[in-house]
Amino acid sequence: MDRCEVRSYGYALLLIAGGLFASFARAESSPLEHFVVAEGDRLVVENKPMRFVSFNIPNLHNVEDEFGFDGKSPWRWPNRFEVTDALESVRQMGGTVVRIYALSVFRQGTDFTDHVHVEAPGKFNEDAFRCLDLILQVANEKGIRVIIPFVDNWHWWGGIEQYAAFRDKPKEAFWTDDEIRADLKETIRYVITRRNTLTGQRYLDDKAIFGWETGNELDSPESWTRDIARTIKQLDPNHLVIDGRSLHGVAPWSLECSDIDVVTTHHYPNSDVDMPLAIRTAIGKTAGKKPYFVGEFGFVSYEKIKEILADVERSHAAGALLWSLRFHRRDGGFYWHSEPAGMGTFKAYHWPGFASGESYRERAVLKLMTEFAHRIRGLSEIPRVILQPPRLLPVSHPGRISWQGAAGADRYDVQRATSSEGPFATIGREISDAAVAYRPLFCDEKAEPGKPFFYRVIAGNPEGHSKPSNVVGPVVATTQMKVDEFEDQSQIHKCSDNLVFLKDDARRAEEDMHRVSLVKGQSIEYRVPGKLRKVRLFVFEKGEQELQFEVAGLNQQFEPQSTVTATSFKRASGDYGYLVPTIYHWACGSDSNFCSLRIQFPATNSSNGESCQLSRIELEYEPNP
Repeated sequence: MDRCEVRSYGYALLLIAGGLFASFARAESSPLEHFVVAEGDRLVVENKPMRFVSFNIPNLHNVEDEFGFDGKSPWRWPNRFEVTDALESVRQMGGTVVRIYALSVFRQGTDFTDHVHVEAPGKFNEDAFRCLDLILQVANEKGIRVIIPFVDNWHWWGGIEQYAAFRDKPKEAFWTDDEIRADLKETIRYVITRRNTLTGQRYLDDKAIFGWETGNELDSPESWTRDIARTIKQLDPNHLVIDGRSLHGVAPWSLECSDIDVVTTHHYPNSDVDMPLAIRTAIGKTAGKKPYFVGEFGFVSYEKIKEILADVERSHAAGALLWSLRFHRRDGGFYWHSEPAGMGTFKAYHWPGFASGESYRERAVLKLMTEFAHRIRGLSEIPRVILQPPRLLPVSHPGRISWQGAAGADRYDVQRATSSEGPFATIGREISDAAVAYRPLFCDEKAEPGKPFFYRVIAGNPEGHSKPSNVVGPVVATTQMKVDEFEDQSQIHKCSDNLVFLKDDARRAEEDMHRVSLVKGQSIEYRVPGKLRKVRLFVFEKGEQELQFEVAGLNQQFEPQSTVTATSFKRASGDYGYLVPTIYHWACGSDSNFCSLRIQFPATNSSNGESCQLSRIELEYEPNP
């Protein structure tokens, strides 16, 4: 198992027995030696100002974006590699604070499976909280502080409506019902008093926790907020209490409540006509009264981000957290997330920025964030990023090569040799691990069949290169491979007129940003320099439909194939209305001489879907002598 909680069982047994944790020394040597405290309208740590420019990392404690084209739930617990990559990315940018999303709550009729923190009143998922243990352990190692909101106002991960549903009561009862409030207080008590299974430290003593937020974007009345803030303070006088009523400006009673240490606001184009003005207004209302930071803002231009950060920097505000950052994925590449409110343009950011994010100026925005993150801390120089080696993953075929990326790298060189000792030759230069989502990152199209090859990868950025990755091999294949990710028409031999290449609505297609729409009567054709042996076609469909495969030899007529199999994965549509992923397989005997493939969506197709979206095709062939 690759889940973060597995290691903790042995540690927990040691704790019960009264022994010391093997990792406890790491927690003690954390660079975070003091709590963050509020003094007037400023945050301080050991009498020094605490200011930050950084990111929300909503899925740091619960990944909702795992799309493996197999129909399984997109939810998974992050592992140590992923948590470390996320927090190391923030550290490289100069950030010292991150904010996670609210704790997830069981909700009927979702694709969550068992990926929730709160299963029922007073019943908590130990797997989930062991991942939070891991996050706090790594945060201590990296010197990053974490903001933890207790409950969500919205339904996405389960929130106030689900707490009310546990007691068969309407959503509105959450704010006034004593029984529901007692359930939330039990969650708060459980979290604050939890003892970390990896470090042995209680959460209330952990300096990697920046503070507790009453919730995310709450519509909470004054009486509820005062009561919950008082409950948190009684359980944990060490950490800051942050008012989670953040979408409605600064409430006067929040500034007056002695149990609330910090106020925060959230800002998006759909809630603020003039976002910089709204933030300046919040800064003005909190000046001289309480510490304030911008808890979320986003989906705006580079110029607006720069204006907001400049306003924060020259004010008393403690900082600002942009929405949002996604980190490297253990299976290669990154996690991706198209935002429902992102106007079809904005996606989650990936450090250090890539060409795939040019529509929202990802590289420029991350450079800007890095500059302000250092400036607001009074640092005049941005340290050079020292890249760690990437980790090459097992290779099943030279056409499917992936690796775990290095934080801060924006390019990779893929190298090949006939011996594990080398010499290695570079066969792929400056390959991006953010060019495709949830697919193999590189295809070695020239690997000769029948020969053993060894591979390694080197990470790079404008400042230099890492040491080489681990070596994987020998890899021996019986075929060569041609791959088309449908970014454009360059790999297609022939196609119908008016073929439409898609980039929008990527969330429904498991975040695939490069697809081609095939409608009734349209076709595409491929030709390989050899004899076709296998084809795998990845498709997103709206209903049940059958694509037609036809093959031909050189200068021959196309023949329809009846041996094509289609495997559809009936995943739950979730909150995003996911399309149905289907893989078409075709293989032929070794005595055939087909070199061309035509894929058609027959005009007579009687399916419910009027179109399908082609996502990726792999063509395996024996090359001509």
